[in-house]
Amino acid sequence: MTPYNIMKHLRIIAAALFAAAIAGSCTRTTLSGLDPKDFEGEYDGKATALYTLTNANGMEVCLTNFGGRIVSVMVPDKNGELRDVVLGFDRISDYFPENNKTDFGATIGRYANRIKDGKMTVDGVEYQLPQNNFGHCLHGGPDGWQYKVFDVMEADSRHIRFKLVSPDGDNGFPGTVTAYASYTLTDDNAIDCLYEASTDKVTVVNMTNHSYFNLSGDPQNHTVNEDILWINASHFTPADSTFMPTGAIEEVAGTPMDFLEARAIGCDADNQDYDQTRNAMGYDHNWILDNGGSDTVPVIDFVCPSSGIELIVYTNEPGMQIYSGNFLDGTVIGKKGVAYNKRAAICFESQKYPDTPNHPEWPSATLLPGESYSSHCVYCFAVNDLGASEEEE
Repeated sequence: MTPYNIMKHLRIIAAALFAAAIAGSCTRTTLSGLDPKDFEGEYDGKATALYTLTNANGMEVCLTNFGGRIVSVMVPDKNGELRDVVLGFDRISDYFPENNKTDFGATIGRYANRIKDGKMTVDGVEYQLPQNNFGHCLHGGPDGWQYKVFDVMEADSRHIRFKLVSPDGDNGFPGTVTAYASYTLTDDNAIDCLYEASTDKVTVVNMTNHSYFNLSGDPQNHTVNEDILWINASHFTPADSTFMPTGAIEEVAGTPMDFLEARAIGCDADNQDYDQTRNAMGYDHNWILDNGGSDTVPVIDFVCPSSGIELIVYTNEPGMQIYSGNFLDGTVIGKKGVAYNKRAAICFESQKYPDTPNHPEWPSATLLPGESYSSHCVYCFAVNDLGASEEEE
């Protein structure tokens, strides 16, 4: 072994030991049944680990620095029993793209969602990005941030702060971007997500988290079709058959996109008479939020009647991409050996609208040198026993 390789090997070992010390990796499994040792690995020369957050109510959130991902979320149901309400894997190797190309729980960047034909003009320069989804650039390209090992800048029992430096030209995007993703577990059972970034060159930044939620805690037997959804949005951006916004803004009133009155997702998800649900095989759309950019006004209220678990979402972003797990088909085997089938979960991705770089009339994702990008989203869990019987009431 050459001196260079010896030093590289020692650096990897040191990084792994440091990560394990911060994460508290030991033989004890987490409440969600994860073994921290199964997350001690290496990808692209950087060490990976599992990190555990807990609060005074016994709630637990596990994350890994590979892709800045949320791996498990244990929250109490209507009977006080803890359930894991997000999809994911039992070991770090299953997250590696050579084994599974998934976005489960990931911090998405540099640009969440789609950019039409992978083309955009920034500061007068046209850029060609990878075309990795129906001819468009999706979630930063095929080698996006969900497949990068983030540095851990801060970590304790309540909070973790990830850092990633994305070089100029990363997946075709201009500028060196320094990005941070902070996840904090609060005592009111909320996961507080803060995304920050700066750049040395004019670029676009649009970050989000891509957790897949199943509030029953039983994705093998329960689909989100049965769950109740409210969206604080009176308009949305319709998409074509390639999931790309047409450029129009339409009202949700009188369409399957209307969730201003809470109702089951499955009511219209398979509506074949409406082009939007037909083309997307369900929901995979951007809703224009009516919260006025305030992260104190709820934009999503999602309830699982069988478990009584409720998820309320807040954000300062103008849009929310909602994806109802239409492409899950049972081929991906997740935690505890469960095959994830269609509608096994739903995603709530706070962000700028899709293809914003090509629509200057929409809220801008442009980031200039000297400016600071900041995006805030809160996933707050509670109990709302819609499924209680009259006898129980």
